[in-house]
Amino acid sequence: MDDQKDAIAVENLGGIIKKAHERIKKYVLHTPLIHSPYISMKTDCNVYLKMESEQITGSFKARGAFHKILSLGESNAEFVTASTGNHGMAFALACQTLQRKGTVFVPTNASTAKQDRMKLYGVAMQQYGSDCVDTEKRAREFAAKTGSTYISPYADVGVIAGQGTIGIELLGDLPNLDVVFVTVGGGGLISGIGAYLKTQGKFEVIGCLPANSPVMFESVKAGRIIEMESFDTLSDASAGGVEPGSPTFPLCQKVVDRWVTVSEQEISDAMYLMLCRHNKVVEGSAGVAVASFLKLQDEYKGKNVAILICGSNISMDTLKYVIKQH
Repeated sequence: MDDQKDAIAVENLGGIIKKAHERIKKYVLHTPLIHSPYISMKTDCNVYLKMESEQITGSFKARGAFHKILSLGESNAEFVTASTGNHGMAFALACQTLQRKGTVFVPTNASTAKQDRMKLYGVAMQQYGSDCVDTEKRAREFAAKTGSTYISPYADVGVIAGQGTIGIELLGDLPNLDVVFVTVGGGGLISGIGAYLKTQGKFEVIGCLPANSPVMFESVKAGRIIEMESFDTLSDASAGGVEPGSPTFPLCQKVVDRWVTVSEQEISDAMYLMLCRHNKVVEGSAGVAVASFLKLQDEYKGKNVAILICGSNISMDTLKYVIKQH
């Protein structure tokens, strides 16, 4: 299936997402959308948490990985990808489940907890670079050299469409949704969800980023994908640059209504809130979305708000750090 030529058309992508939902539903979970009495009462909003942290491999990434590989049909080709962790785990599980061979390139600073989980699925791993863009470049070079098929963690319409299936579930469970808060790294998640929502009605889509790595936001402001330094952040899954030519950039320009950045302290506070009030361990990228809503809460009083809790893969050291802070 060649969906890449329709990469920029939101309307076309909405249709691809519907097909993706049918294709992957036997392989992934329809994750719960839970009401948060505490956050709702605290903010005077009706707040719901879309718990992709409960998805197989502990993040939304399984949707995109399964859809992309399935969309290529029966193939003996070997697959290569690059990942800071969550996509790599999803890719590894998809390869194992669908009986494909795969290699994951990870940056040298990738979470050891996520690397350890990747190894459980028997995928080959290689480390390269400290920024995900450099890691992705090396993975593409390796794929070209070995004749393998490269699968981007986000810069691919098949992957984006898989992530967009979350939008179908959101509207199915909460038809009167007003606004959704989604963390942005490379932009695959928000591109998919946003594209689907925009084909279904007037829903507000908020892009959320750590202030230490707001690359997509700054790129949209500049009107082009830019290179900039990213600093250490609890939101390691969303950190780093955006691949040149990524279809997520024009999609983010079209479907994201507003951008917000949050500090490391705000992310930590949000992660701690999820632990204390919902008994949920979530990673920093999930904390970004919660913190972003809390930052803008006064503007959404009385609204039906969904917050994408995108993952739960966090190292014990990071969890201890967050708890110790509070």
